[in-house]
Amino acid sequence: MAALTDVEARVLDGVDGGWLVDRLRELVAVPSVGGTAAESEAQHLVAGWLRGLGADVDTWPIDLVAAATAEDAPGQEVTRAEAWGVVGTVPGAEDGEPGLVLSGHTDVVPAGDPGLWAGDPFGPRITGGLLHGRGACDMKGGLVAALGAVRAVRAAGVRLIRPLAVHSVVGEEDGGLGAWATLARGHRGAACVIPEPTAGTVMTASAGALTFRLTVAGRAAHGAMRDAGISAISLFEYVHAALRELEVQRQVGTAGRFVGTELPHGISIGLLRAGNWSSSVPDRLVAEGRYGVRVGEPVPEARAAFEAAVARCCAAHPWLAAHPVAVEWVGGSFASGRLPEGSPLLPRVQQAAVDAGGPCPPEKAVPAGTDLRLYAAAGIPTLHLGPGDLRLAHGPLEHVPVAEVLHVARALALTALRSCGVT
Repeated sequence: MAALTDVEARVLDGVDGGWLVDRLRELVAVPSVGGTAAESEAQHLVAGWLRGLGADVDTWPIDLVAAATAEDAPGQEVTRAEAWGVVGTVPGAEDGEPGLVLSGHTDVVPAGDPGLWAGDPFGPRITGGLLHGRGACDMKGGLVAALGAVRAVRAAGVRLIRPLAVHSVVGEEDGGLGAWATLARGHRGAACVIPEPTAGTVMTASAGALTFRLTVAGRAAHGAMRDAGISAISLFEYVHAALRELEVQRQVGTAGRFVGTELPHGISIGLLRAGNWSSSVPDRLVAEGRYGVRVGEPVPEARAAFEAAVARCCAAHPWLAAHPVAVEWVGGSFASGRLPEGSPLLPRVQQAAVDAGGPCPPEKAVPAGTDLRLYAAAGIPTLHLGPGDLRLAHGPLEHVPVAEVLHVARALALTALRSCGVT
């Protein structure tokens, strides 16, 4: 643990746990599911907080037409009537590019069956030091930690040499619309920390993820004489087995690198639709799912590997050889991303975590597609350090430890001071 400067100690003392909990409760209570009006409501709430912290705030309506047509747009899986970008910048003594960006998303996935939750998914509650609610872990806890870090710097009366920026973005869960729009608007930084949940690690790489759609064609018949038909469901079982084989092949060399899974480049079926009458053999099945992209693997190569596996599977089947499965790429498109080798951002963040009172977080990779890859593609060294465990995200047990939110806020505050400099 390094000796803290007087300024650093003063800033750490200014990280207010009560303020963090109050803001997190308020933000979790906004049901900001992607594509709903509440997604924009959450953005305006954060913009107001940033103004209250004395930041110069840029808010703008994202051009959804451009987002749907631009060649480099990341894609979307929900329909939006509007979307807002929010960037708050704490001025520095010097103008120019911020020394550090803290980026977090306010959108969340649907809560699912409310009966599986112990309470209202959007009624934040604290039990045993854990704050429960949809989005608490993924990733409103991390975004509030970033805001708490900014507040501590401002409350301590510190003047930074270089500006410090907070990017509050939408659409991360379905492609990365907000981060893409923020970068397209010209907001940049020398480095970026995204406080996604990292379970006590620092994540310097993210796998990618592509959404696919498979359409399987069979032959209809009366259910009483099903042997006269060819069930699209039975055909899909055959195709699904081939995808499982491909999945195993794509995990080679990943052992121990990723947090929370032994299938970081997994293939998951999320939606199935088949048939139109209970006593008919279904002649059509549509399956949609998620396909993992390996770190460093170009998206076109990943798609080609998937398409080739489906084609080989069809060629070996008498019906599918003549009626091959159609493969489409729809919705979000997450490339992989990683921090450049030797970047000083990694040791800086690790040391900040130690100096904030925690253990040194080991370097890992995250199996999910994140906004890291958009910042990395823009030439901004980026990594993840945030409160919570990603394994709890998207489920009815989602929560974040309040102590971790406080610790990450402290670590981010030190990272900001050391990245931006103090006059």
